[in-house]
Amino acid sequence: MFISISPPNFWYFFWILLSGGVFVGLYFLLRNKSDKTKKIVLFSILVFALILHFAKCFFPPYSNNPYRLYSDIWFINICAANILLFPFIFISKNKALKDYMFYIGIISGAISLIYPMEPLAKINQQAETLDIIRFYIHHSILLIVPLLMVVLKLHKPSYKNAIKIPGILLAVLVFIIINQIFQSEVGFVPLRDDNFFFPNYKNTSLIWGPGEHPGTKAIGNILSYLCPNIFKIVPVGEHAGEFKHWPWFWLIVPAYTVLTPLCFSLSLIFDFKSFKHDVAILFKKIENLKKK
Repeated sequence: MFISISPPNFWYFFWILLSGGVFVGLYFLLRNKSDKTKKIVLFSILVFALILHFAKCFFPPYSNNPYRLYSDIWFINICAANILLFPFIFISKNKALKDYMFYIGIISGAISLIYPMEPLAKINQQAETLDIIRFYIHHSILLIVPLLMVVLKLHKPSYKNAIKIPGILLAVLVFIIINQIFQSEVGFVPLRDDNFFFPNYKNTSLIWGPGEHPGTKAIGNILSYLCPNIFKIVPVGEHAGEFKHWPWFWLIVPAYTVLTPLCFSLSLIFDFKSFKHDVAILFKKIENLKKK
């Protein structure tokens, strides 16, 4: 079977509609089940996604391209890292981490379905049909399971945790950096070349700078606009004063500027009553202070 992803063709909308259908189907299948059953089913789906991540080594382009295999079998981007982390977050009792799973899962999963950068970048989609299917399964799971976790009332997002999500994401980016450094240092992929200003090597998560990849260049430029100039200038050394984004650091301010209001807005869909209650208490305290 040949699957060609070229928006707005049939296959592009097929995967979006299929993901929506799976979500609705699982919701009606599980809504009247016990919490234990709900947790077992959703956790099993997350474990399946993790197994599928490693199983991709058995089909193209990984089975016939050692470089792609050694590079992509690691957790070198946000979605891959979440495939590894979500099962552990799901069974944890940490509400902030579960909020991260909910917000970032929905955001990254939805973006990947609407703009499937990886399939679109494939030169020969016909030869990599299985990997295209794998891509959609993975990113649908990243969207569906966190959303089901909330609508099935296994977790309730808190608007108070919205400010914590950028920090958790930045920590995940550090985990990705460690993956990338380790896979180079032990020989799985070549070391970065000596071009000090080249940010595009292993940069799908924009850790090393905005980059020039067609799929991420626009968002990279927007994030760069939000980045303070201090993180765009080499501070010391032979290139002191020249333009270069500081790896990881350049994303700190954009992460908080973009993610915090976005996560806060999403939280109000499920936690508006708590927000309204806390605002009412705050105004009451202000009124009491004015009377004193």
